Amino acid sequence: MNNAQRVTDTNTDTNESKPIQTDNVIQLTSAPLLSAENISMLYAPGKGFDDVSLTLYPGEVLAIVGESGSGKTTLLKSLSGRVAPQQGSVNFQQTPFEMTNLYEMSEAQRRGVMREHFGIVHQHPMDGLRARVSAGGNIGERLMEVGARHYGDIREQAKTWLTAVEIDVSRIDDMPLTFSGGMQQRLQIARNLVTHPKLVFMDEPTGGLDVSVQARLLDLIRNLVRELQLAVVIVTHDLAVARLLADRIMVMKQGKVVESGLTDRVLDDPRHAYTQLLVSSVLQQ
Repeated sequence: MNNAQRVTDTNTDTNESKPIQTDNVIQLTSAPLLSAENISMLYAPGKGFDDVSLTLYPGEVLAIVGESGSGKTTLLKSLSGRVAPQQGSVNFQQTPFEMTNLYEMSEAQRRGVMREHFGIVHQHPMDGLRARVSAGGNIGERLMEVGARHYGDIREQAKTWLTAVEIDVSRIDDMPLTFSGGMQQRLQIARNLVTHPKLVFMDEPTGGLDVSVQARLLDLIRNLVRELQLAVVIVTHDLAVARLLADRIMVMKQGKVVESGLTDRVLDDPRHAYTQLLVSSVLQQ
């Protein structure tokens, strides 16, 4: 049984087995990598997200889908340690069999967790790249952040990862601004994965790219997720992306999770009227 099948297929996450909390450390009855308990972040009426709970297991891919303004990107920022929720807790398995609340850590501790264990792939690749640093330097910087110091080793790893994301190693000293949008996104992925994070957060990674470029990038992401056994939370408005990559899916509308479950079940047999509308609009295109 895979990790995705451990979670009961329901319209909400309320039936999932829950860890037991003592102070700010949670002793696990199972072993999720990430969990959120009743988190909310409303920064304007109808803007943000409200009362969201979820769990994510190692090697599992969760897609958060919904139209623009549904709160999915704000939720992703809270799950990844960048925006503190107004209520509830976000917990990460930093050490085996116990989870710690990300927002009860100090700022320095949280940044350390994000640097060592998280990867964050932005919708606009230059938001996640250094424009004035070479392609190899962008990858090397991440290695140096986690302690690498040997120049030769760093450069060799940069070459390895450029090859892994299908960028010619002859471009290692070129600046990211000389790359196409698709190449910039692949470079951003290499920058994030070179440190072998436990968990990767992706915000519309194929947004704004041509269809042919999107297909190539999706194949790359799918292969890397399988090979590296990555846990991923991906935000997308594209149900085809969710079907291709995700084990489970959450559908959001106006800041609320209206349906969740195994991806094939939700997309093939949607139960909520809004999910049915999303699926039918795709079929009619």
